[in-house]
Amino acid sequence: MQRVLVIWLAFFVMGLGDVRGSFVGISKEVFGTSAAQGGLIPFCGALAFGLFALPAGVLATRAGQKNLMMLGLLITALGHLLPCFLLQRFSHLLLAMLVIGVGMTFLLVAGNPLLREVTEPARYARNLTFAQFIKSLGSIAGPYLIALIVTLGFSWRAIFPVFTLIPLLALAAIAPVRIPETAPPAPATLRDILRLLKARTIRLKVLGIFLFVGSEMGMNTLLATHMWQTHGMSVKVDAIRYGQGLFWLAQGAGRVLGSIILSWTAPQRFFLGCVAAGLAGLAGLIFGGRSAAVASVALCGLSFSNIWPTLFAILLERRPHLPSEMAGLAVMANVGGAVIPLAMGLAADLSAVRWSFLVPLGAFLYLAFLALGEVRRAG
Repeated sequence: MQRVLVIWLAFFVMGLGDVRGSFVGISKEVFGTSAAQGGLIPFCGALAFGLFALPAGVLATRAGQKNLMMLGLLITALGHLLPCFLLQRFSHLLLAMLVIGVGMTFLLVAGNPLLREVTEPARYARNLTFAQFIKSLGSIAGPYLIALIVTLGFSWRAIFPVFTLIPLLALAAIAPVRIPETAPPAPATLRDILRLLKARTIRLKVLGIFLFVGSEMGMNTLLATHMWQTHGMSVKVDAIRYGQGLFWLAQGAGRVLGSIILSWTAPQRFFLGCVAAGLAGLAGLIFGGRSAAVASVALCGLSFSNIWPTLFAILLERRPHLPSEMAGLAVMANVGGAVIPLAMGLAADLSAVRWSFLVPLGAFLYLAFLALGEVRRAG
């Protein structure tokens, strides 16, 4: 049980990385950035996924997943430490987001397969969903901590020393715990991992992860701005509470429900149900008024909550003997978090922030076709 607890602690730290979405609205006010420039915040974090996920997968097969996880925690702490000393310009914030993104990449590549090492195969989808619930606690804590600090009269910058300390505490807890790992038959290379994409079914799922993560990060990036500009909420308090805060709070509830539902239903059917609910929530967010928008944020949080772990578990079924390599591909696909929020920011600048959510709506249409295919294949 101790092994599971320390891995869950790392998932909590992963969730704290989602706080970068809250900085988009703040940077617009503090640094005078446009919506497209604000999209560079998640772009820098997600760019790290695209650049470092596959090397992290290779490193995991050579140095071990636990060592990769500890390195990720150290880099994450360094990324949060940088703004404590250097935050005079918007470019300084972007540099910190890039470093934090590298740390998060290492944590994601190590955490998902490491959890599999201490989990029965039949329970992996359920346990990974619950681990995502732990991650969502960190996602919930970030925006509300910012709102609390501002409400208490402190500068929003005071969040960075707190976020520096948390991964260091997690590192101290994980280091002494022995976690057995299944040694790979041979260390992987980048070519070995990329060769997996020759399989059409793997390509389609990796594209699905790309589109989903981009959509989720786009929500995290522009929800507060939408609540502020479209519905007149305070950018530093209510827009965060009813935007990112509610979104991640609903994700937490959804992941608890998901871990229960996956005890008696197939991952493929559950995946389809989540995608259908996500389509409904996005439609309400685009076309609804203030009350409907708040309800739609909650529905989106519930539906988004279980898509990544369920889709990753389905993907891993294709090559269960290559967990680090498959995790590297899945995390590399998180680069969608760089592309889609940027596209949403451009759409918001060209029209209104409300219409930027048409981008994730289109992504979810692809996920619906993917989910229908998986249900048919599973019978």
